[in-house]
Amino acid sequence: MLTTTIGAFPKPSDVAITDWFSISNGEYTHAYLKELAAIDDSVLDAAVRAVVCDQTEAGIDIPTDGEVRRENYIHYQCRQLTGIDFTKLSYKRIRGTTDTSVPTIRGEIGIGESLLPRDFRVAQAATPSPVKITIPGPMTIIDSVVDDHYRDDVVLGADLAAVINNHIRALADAGCTNIQVDEPVMARKPEIALHHGIDHLARCFDGVGDAVTRIAHACCGYPNSLDEVGYPKADRGAYLELADALNEAPIDQISIEDAHAHNDLDVLLPRFGSTTIILGVVGIACSRIETVDEIEQRLRQAADIHGADRLIAAPDCGLGYLSREQALHKLRNLSTAAHRITE
Repeated sequence: MLTTTIGAFPKPSDVAITDWFSISNGEYTHAYLKELAAIDDSVLDAAVRAVVCDQTEAGIDIPTDGEVRRENYIHYQCRQLTGIDFTKLSYKRIRGTTDTSVPTIRGEIGIGESLLPRDFRVAQAATPSPVKITIPGPMTIIDSVVDDHYRDDVVLGADLAAVINNHIRALADAGCTNIQVDEPVMARKPEIALHHGIDHLARCFDGVGDAVTRIAHACCGYPNSLDEVGYPKADRGAYLELADALNEAPIDQISIEDAHAHNDLDVLLPRFGSTTIILGVVGIACSRIETVDEIEQRLRQAADIHGADRLIAAPDCGLGYLSREQALHKLRNLSTAAHRITE
């Protein structure tokens, strides 16, 4: 059974970029460019290589670049588009749970200049394993900005899908064969996902050749801090609502979380037919280290239902809240458990 990570990895200590794992009031948005400019690009490249090597040495078959250069996985990409204002922020409740300052859409969304091919090449040079690059999807971007221009989420989502498609094609042209669109908001708003969100997700991959594995990630939400108890998550029933439509979409792999709270796999997994499921089997918001045996037991339950060849083991989401030591311990246990699994 293959293993992968989802996105963020703990930033090395010499990368002094404030991200939303350490501050939640939106101030990282103003601080980011100044902090980035203060770090030599060679330091950032070395940090990316170190993060990729950490993952591969822990046994991860398909690592990410760790999102080392990003203040968060969404707004980094938004900075690469035109029409989005990062100077004058707007206040908004995102995910239905968190009040914060976010960028504002003040004009038509345009392609801009994609930095993702460069990010991919730096990360891929560190390992012979295929590196996955992540990019936020239209629904998640819309929920993470204030729209002061379109005032129509269907039109805005279509424009975002078109520019994301351009950036995904650039990634594919650079040789990236594993591209993941992050759409956690689908689990928060399944009715919108079914109305137009999944169609926009599919458009993100238009014209991408068969050499690229098309991946979608839909987690159920982050807490405000590590080991927070009782924080609001998306309704886990959303996976059941979305399963049929996602299975029919032109997506090769669907990433769902299962470690934070177990799904009813007997009911859920058959709904995904032949689609490969990336199953989250270690928690990303708790410091407790899952044992190899408990991870293996859950993976075997899933494999009995869906087949080990159509499962990939992963954390629930990004690992940004954890220390490097915690992240590595979890990934080593994950890899050991997954590599024990046979049909």
